Formats: sequence, structure tokens, C-alpha cells
Amino acid sequence: MSSEVLNGLNVSRETLDRLEVYVNLVQRWNPKINLVSRNSLNDIWTRHILDSVQVFRCAEAFQTWVDLGSGGGFPGMVCAIMAADEAPDTHFTFVESDQRKSAFLRTVARECGAKCTVVSKRIEDVDPLSADILSARALADLKMLLSFCDRHLGEHGTALLPKGANWKKELDDAREEWKFECEPITSLTEPQAVILRIKGVSRG
Repeated sequence: MSSEVLNGLNVSRETLDRLEVYVNLVQRWNPKINLVSRNSLNDIWTRHILDSVQVFRCAEAFQTWVDLGSGGGFPGMVCAIMAADEAPDTHFTFVESDQRKSAFLRTVARECGAKCTVVSKRIEDVDPLSADILSARALADLKMLLSFCDRHLGEHGTALLPKGANWKKELDDAREEWKFECEPITSLTEPQAVILRIKGVSRG
């Protein structure tokens, strides 16, 4: 089974079943609304599911989680599915301006039992969300993401931001404008990539 890639990450049978339903929905909807690239669809368990589960595993205590530019739901929806079993009191908010992708996210939430709200607006137009955890994947460079963090993270919140091989340059560029604490965590799916765990964001 494709979900064997999650071995060692302590994922329950019930959660795996929910993730299987999610993967089937992505495969069914993808030809119509292009949730993920066609190439990565063939390797969805590693490229998207495992990549998102590791973001969830980087999170510390939380009750509210905001995922920005959610698209097809990576990492946010995967994290919400994980939380349904492991942190059932958590509420997720997905911000996605594309109406069709928002409809997809609502369908997945309903069929997978994920506790979430989908906000179909631009990130800049959403009232501050005061999140304990904020995630965003393949959305913008770090400097722009930190402006979103400044708006939507709670005072003691943490941002979990997957970044590719160019992450060190993005970090240097961001430090010209922002002050923040940052812990890079090496990705399980791509040795040159990281998840940036960021706290204490303020303008430099």
C-alpha cells in the first residue's frame, strides 16, 4: 500500500484510512482543477502526504491552526486529518481565494471528518486570525510569508514553513526586513529542503 511511506511516523490505522479517502478525492478532482502537478500525483504519498505529515510532527501545543493559500490542502488538510485523531479539539482555518479549490477543501473536510473552516478570501483581506500554528507551502518567498505571519499569528504562535534548497538565501533576505527566531528542520522527503519553525515575528 502506498501509505507505507508513513511507517515510523506513528500514524494510526484510522488516520491512514482518512488519508486514503483524501488521496482518492485528490485523484478524482485533479483533472478538473489542477490541485497538484500531474507528475507529483503519481508519487502523492511521498511528495504531498508524507511532506505534510512531517509538518504536523513539527508542531508544539496548539488549539488553532491556520493554513494560508491552502490550494489542494497540503499541508493544512493533512494536518487537520492527523489532528482529528491526535488533537481533536484543534480547529483549522484554511484561507484559499480560489472558489473551486475551496469547494474541494470543504468536500474533503466533510468526507474525512476534519474540523475546519474554509475562508474563500485573499489572505490580505482576512481579519487577523491569531493562530497558534500557521502553515503555508509553496505560497510565497519568506519575506512575504513573514508579513502574513505578522498579521495572522498569535502573540506566542509558531509558523511552520516548508522551504526548498534555496532556503538560506530566503532567510538572509527576510532578515533585512524582519526580526524572528528560526529553527530549520531537515525535510524527510528532500535532504536539501527544510521546515522553518519560526517564532517572535516583528518588523526589523
